[in-house]
Amino acid sequence: MARTMFIITGMSCAACSARIETRLRGLNGAAGVGVNLATAILTVELDSNLNKTDIIAAVEKMGFGITEKKEDMTVIDNDKEARGLRIKFIISAIFCLPLFYISMAPMITFLPFSLPSPIIFCPDENPLNFAIFQLILTIPIVIAGYKFYSIGFKRLVRLAPNMDSLIALGTAAAFLYSLYATYLIITTDHAHIAHQSIYFETTGVIITLMLLGKSLESLSKGRAREAIMKLIELAPKTAFVIVDGVEKEINISDVQIGDIISVKPGAKIPVDGLVTNGNTAVDESMLTGESMPVDKHAGDGVFAATLNTSGHILFRADKIGADTALAQIIRLVEDAQGSKAPIARLADVITSRFVPVVCAVALTAGVIWFFSTWNIEFALSVFIAVLIISCPCALGLATPTAIMAATGKGAENGILIKDAEALETLRKTSVVVFDKTG
Repeated sequence: MARTMFIITGMSCAACSARIETRLRGLNGAAGVGVNLATAILTVELDSNLNKTDIIAAVEKMGFGITEKKEDMTVIDNDKEARGLRIKFIISAIFCLPLFYISMAPMITFLPFSLPSPIIFCPDENPLNFAIFQLILTIPIVIAGYKFYSIGFKRLVRLAPNMDSLIALGTAAAFLYSLYATYLIITTDHAHIAHQSIYFETTGVIITLMLLGKSLESLSKGRAREAIMKLIELAPKTAFVIVDGVEKEINISDVQIGDIISVKPGAKIPVDGLVTNGNTAVDESMLTGESMPVDKHAGDGVFAATLNTSGHILFRADKIGADTALAQIIRLVEDAQGSKAPIARLADVITSRFVPVVCAVALTAGVIWFFSTWNIEFALSVFIAVLIISCPCALGLATPTAIMAATGKGAENGILIKDAEALETLRKTSVVVFDKTG
């Protein structure tokens, strides 16, 4: 079995990752399939009956983007996504606050004083203004949250609804019914409709809160990835290679096995190798935890990202790129962050079945209440309520994000955790044994 990793784009919730896993496990020749929503990484073991193109084709057919993860592709840059979500949230919040105030101020009667509401937007005196102004404020919010609709309805068409589908259905139902109520106000001038049938604030507030949640999720994932970025930054970006007896500075990616590399005092070792000339002391604390520098002579091994403290040495590059000890540590941390604890697998099973069940329950509840009361407004409110409150996006994201944060923080402090299952088992530990370095 060949273990291969891919980067998935377009996932928005645990239902997406669970669907990819279910589809790929059905392919002959695929084993050990796992999708980590927090890292957006798919891990799969392939045998001779299946190749990478089959995996890519299967994932793309489901509507997701996929690229093979190369050795130098350690993490996905999360800054752009986080900035975009933050901007969308700010825009929606700017329009949501006056929308919420105008729609709800006339209904707040339990306070000892009345909230000021401009007469021009009073639902009793000016019902059309009340409806039209809310519509104007809601449209920019819907535009800011357009991805809920583009992703949610696309998944519905594919008969694979996700959390975005719940949000899209609920807010679209509220928006469209409010448009119908606005039409009735224009054509019949019934003021009571403005009180009872305008749900624009429902659409606006829900989208705004969901954008806030997405922004916080993206921020937490970005912080969890910082540990790997710090490990990557430990290695120098260039190396001084001896070419025809002259030192030449080249990019670290251009170093070849067998190159003779010069390292002066105070510089970091660029790759793993064996000392060929010179004597020095190397600070290897980032690798071993040992605080005292280790003496190095001809024939001794040196490791990437360790610090040359005193002498000038020449060494032969023996391991480069993904084969260095530092790269293997980074890979270990990535594997731990991408692994799934037993509790995470349970959450994935629940979320994979959750969305279709919620859609069915919401529709059933709406239909039952409509035929019980013959009140379309109340039935719609029940339908929307069931859809919206049943959006546990955090259910599928909380565990992998917690694992990312824990393994990342451990790596920062020199503690390497093999996988999520080991981390979950750690709670049963009663004795910890340390060696002399830690």
